[in-house]
Amino acid sequence: MERLLAVANVFARIALVFGLAMLAPIGVSWWIGDGALAAFDEALLGTLAGGGAVALATHRFRRELRANDGILLVVMCWVLLPAIACLPLLIGIPGLSFAAAYFEAVSGLTATGATVLSGLDRLPPSLNLWRTELHWVGGLGIIVLAVAVLPLLGVGGRQLMRAEVPSPIKDAGITPRVAETAKGFWRIYLALTVACTLTYGLLGMGWLDALIHAFSTVALGGFSSHDASLGFFASPALEAATLGFALMSGLSYVTHFAALSGRSLRPYLRDGELPFYFGVLAVSVLMIAVYLWQENYYPEFATALRHAAFNTVSVATTLGYASVDYAQWPFFAPLWMLFLCSFVTCSGSTGGGLKMMRAIILYKQVFREVTHAMHPHATTFIKLGGTTVPNKIILAVLGFGFLYMVSTIFFTLALAASGLDVLTAFSAAVACFNNTGPGLGQVGPAGNYGVLDGLQMWLCSFAMLLGRLEIFTLLVVLTPAFWRK
Repeated sequence: MERLLAVANVFARIALVFGLAMLAPIGVSWWIGDGALAAFDEALLGTLAGGGAVALATHRFRRELRANDGILLVVMCWVLLPAIACLPLLIGIPGLSFAAAYFEAVSGLTATGATVLSGLDRLPPSLNLWRTELHWVGGLGIIVLAVAVLPLLGVGGRQLMRAEVPSPIKDAGITPRVAETAKGFWRIYLALTVACTLTYGLLGMGWLDALIHAFSTVALGGFSSHDASLGFFASPALEAATLGFALMSGLSYVTHFAALSGRSLRPYLRDGELPFYFGVLAVSVLMIAVYLWQENYYPEFATALRHAAFNTVSVATTLGYASVDYAQWPFFAPLWMLFLCSFVTCSGSTGGGLKMMRAIILYKQVFREVTHAMHPHATTFIKLGGTTVPNKIILAVLGFGFLYMVSTIFFTLALAASGLDVLTAFSAAVACFNNTGPGLGQVGPAGNYGVLDGLQMWLCSFAMLLGRLEIFTLLVVLTPAFWRK
């Protein structure tokens, strides 16, 4: 109990800082008078009052967190902060249930982009800004952001970084101090956001729309202020710019950080994921473009290539924007795109899914086993980026791959048992678990998750959280051994 109260104290202080993020939409709502100001005022006051009360009540339990405490704090933030984030939506949108509001907030913070809302063009702009600001805050992880300021609060950060940063890179210190690493990540993140906002604005978006879509793009989230997503603008130039920023955000921020720190492009050349990342995307875009052209869905190859490139990269990087209703394409194309979202993005990026690094290791392990079957006494190694991958990491990846497959099957069966058709259940499970957003069937790019009932929304919310925390972080907290002294 004492450990829980110590973690609750840190969480309360994070919640107070998180509540201040509402000041941006409050300013917008006050400036343009969109009618949502009261909702944000009430939500902010409630957050500050609740967070302050918990912080005061648990102040005597304040101490330096241990490794297990860091894991618990990460889970607590991802599970409870959406309950705070959904307050402006719950208050400001008449008739919205708590299940739907929590789903929307989870989708925002996990940078999934699945929405239960329709009529986004008529929604108060400040609420649309808040939805995508959740993307931006959650894109690199609330805890990574907090690590940069936790030393000022008297709380160490390395154990939090290990819980939050995915894949084998979390065992490799990038700089001696985690706070410096977190600040480096966020400087890059902020620079990309500013560049994306300016690019969108100069290409014809209104400046508020530009900021909203920049928050969403850099975080690979997918929320938009329009029901038609980016297709609302019907602009090839905007689509090309979005592709560029999506591809950048799908790369590892560890690689970005190393390149910026060393002022050299060499880290990109040494990154073992990059050839597979760009290679799989290039082949897939070309294949789908040719397929759509040959099927006479688009009479001109240039048109087929434009829409194939945008929508394939958008789904594969888990951005989730759409320029057309690709669910109407011949079935192979959207199904392949949904397959890509499960593994294409790089480890340490803002994307979701299995991650390219794990996919490469699994792929090479298969051929390693084939080699051992033919040559039982051969000594073989798996290398990535010129570095030998230790067997303990290979075993961890195999375990993760098994849990990934089991989780996808579980959510598909659970959603199907709740009454959804098989295509909708499967695509919703894949899209939510991989933090992609739009699926197929009833939750395709032309629809949304508002068709789900309360139980289905809770299942999808859990899938988004489990996917964002990369399974193990959440599951370890649910095991009895975690709570033993």
